Amino acid sequence: MTRPWEPRRAAANLARMTRRLAATTAAAALAFALPAATPVHASAAPAVVPAVAPAVAPAAPAPAAALRADVPCPRVKANPLPSRPPKPRPPAADPVLRQVGGAGLDTDGLVVPEGAPAPPKLTAASWLVADLDTGAVLGGCGPHVRGTPASVQKLLLAATVMPRLDPDRKVTVTREDLAFEPGSSAVGLLEGGRYTVQTLWLGLLLQSGNDAANVLARLGGGDGGLPATIDAMNAEARRLGAFQTHAVTPSGLDGPGQFTSAYDLALIARACFAVDGFQDYALTRNTQIPAQPQKKKGGFQIQNENKLVFNYPGALGGKTGFTQLARHTYVGAAERDGRRLVATVLGAEARPLRGWEQGAALLDWGFSLPADARVGELVPPGTNDEPATGATASEPPAGSTPLRAPAAASSATSFTLHPAAMAAVAAALAAAPLSLLLLNRRRRYGRRPRFRRAVR
Repeated sequence: MTRPWEPRRAAANLARMTRRLAATTAAAALAFALPAATPVHASAAPAVVPAVAPAVAPAAPAPAAALRADVPCPRVKANPLPSRPPKPRPPAADPVLRQVGGAGLDTDGLVVPEGAPAPPKLTAASWLVADLDTGAVLGGCGPHVRGTPASVQKLLLAATVMPRLDPDRKVTVTREDLAFEPGSSAVGLLEGGRYTVQTLWLGLLLQSGNDAANVLARLGGGDGGLPATIDAMNAEARRLGAFQTHAVTPSGLDGPGQFTSAYDLALIARACFAVDGFQDYALTRNTQIPAQPQKKKGGFQIQNENKLVFNYPGALGGKTGFTQLARHTYVGAAERDGRRLVATVLGAEARPLRGWEQGAALLDWGFSLPADARVGELVPPGTNDEPATGATASEPPAGSTPLRAPAAASSATSFTLHPAAMAAVAAALAAAPLSLLLLNRRRRYGRRPRFRRAVR
């Protein structure tokens, strides 16, 4: 027998279950909604979200004639072939940074002015020739290809610290200053010895002294010491527009993540030659390291290792470099007929031409070009905000189309449901009749409903 309250109770249960089901479905949809389904308010900053690619046929590949091909750089094989440790892997090439100074510099190969004579064949992995005064880039091979700097890194130290230090200041060498790779180049400074800053710069640029580099970096960093100078060197590189340069050591001794490029070295060299006193140091052929009476050590003479100074008419100086990892690196500048050119070299071998000889050959080639020849430019210092670079972790994945959500006039929320969310909704709806039936049976045959006593 059906009791009079059962139809009303069943109807109430059905309404209650319908409301619960709706709430459950909405929660499931929210849980599976894409991260892009966020409220967009009029005051919110635009958000970049990946769009779902339309189901269209992929574009046909460009014809072979339209594809850009790098022109191989003129090279000569090293003799004998060197044994070297594996090259460190640089960061991924960024198409924006590779166009600093001009789109024509975005190449791993050769870039020269139209009609220019062929540049010399070298063992260098990359190189560049530029005008120090006009900023014109005359040519290059992989101008923005990252390479390991070795001791040409000391030029960045000079550009950063030389203007800060009084050349007549006397300093005492500490034990920490002499903590560098055994067997690497050094002036021969003594712990507890006292030297002028001028002597330290001569030791750095003539003898490539890593001991001098550490002392100068400590002094230049003030209370922050050497680490502060490393930070300042990287800041100076950014100020110059040398965005592919990252310093880890002040001396150029190899360090993880330490790179530069032929283009960046030209920017740094130009900054050095603009510093008062740098050219005088770089052109010094020899100097005397003073005796240290308190250490009972006599003085000694050092000579300039940059043979361009002795052998190239009009030489202005520069810097040599070598580590097993970087191989030979070189920066050299010279003046001829009122033009001042700089040549930069990375990843070269010493045979058949030594590093400075490869620099000299590039300078000869550069001076053979017309004064108005150019394939790019050295960007001016101090006006270079780092450009927005390629894809980062926060950007849409490759192959997706970035959409910018416009600023809305209202604060309405828009959602995009994942297919999993729609499957959850369908499953919940399909299970609804069975859930209602089971609930009714439990309530019907389980405990009896309570009644309110009629008020008499």
